[in-house]
Amino acid sequence: MMKQTEVGGTRKKVTNSLAIAALVVLFIAYMFPFIMVVINSLKQKRDIIKSPFSWLYTIKGLSFDNFVKAFTQMDFLNAFKNSLFVTVSATFLVTLLAAMLAYYIVRNKNVISGATFALMVASMIIPFQAIMIPLVSIYGGTLNILNHRLTLIFMHTGFSMAMSVFMFHGFVRGNVPIALEEAAYLEGCTHTQTFFKIVLPLLKPIISTMVILNSLAFWNDFLLPSLVLTDKKLLTLPLSTYSFYGTYSADYGTIMAGLLLCVLPILILYVVLQKQIIGGVVAGAVK
Repeated sequence: MMKQTEVGGTRKKVTNSLAIAALVVLFIAYMFPFIMVVINSLKQKRDIIKSPFSWLYTIKGLSFDNFVKAFTQMDFLNAFKNSLFVTVSATFLVTLLAAMLAYYIVRNKNVISGATFALMVASMIIPFQAIMIPLVSIYGGTLNILNHRLTLIFMHTGFSMAMSVFMFHGFVRGNVPIALEEAAYLEGCTHTQTFFKIVLPLLKPIISTMVILNSLAFWNDFLLPSLVLTDKKLLTLPLSTYSFYGTYSADYGTIMAGLLLCVLPILILYVVLQKQIIGGVVAGAVK
């Protein structure tokens, strides 16, 4: 009996060790491109071209000039302001409107709410590329409202509503007990007061999850802003990094530094909200 227990314990330790080793290898493989971006952002252009995969201790001429050049050339503060305004506004609108709509659909089971939810879920399979040209033609040629940040915010909100409503719908149905709402109604609360004072605080895990997912999508989006914004004063951070590419060449060191400057704010947001994000994902998975 003792030998069987020891064999089983040894086998479990070996299995766990192999699993940890596999995870470490996968982590290194996943992080390798990001590590290379960080390393090459500190090199000069000739060193990047000569040995892009070499480590810093093999390179002479390590410098932070790329970050200074990137900060100036991409007009970082203005681009950061534009990205922040668009991302915060679109994320706030998507989160609030999706939560309200999902709550209404869950609590009002009728033909209209069911058809609305079905259409929104079905719309998620339509690729953006399929409506890209008609969208630009209508908003640019017919309505002439392109090249405005508000137009970009409106588009971001619309394109993100379906997935957000789908996520909120599942969370409300599985994690918000209707008894709390009934108690609030007995105390004299209106539907609006019940939603904002009772239901909305219970949605904190899924709100944190959707905030980081939508913020990441809005912040890093290149295609839609490139179709909507053309004025240099309105460019977001991903669009501003395109200025580093020339007709026949590209300044790779500055590009790497610019990419890091773009990633840093959203990375900080993820670190701040990571506990809520994991909690929201786990809660949704369990339910």
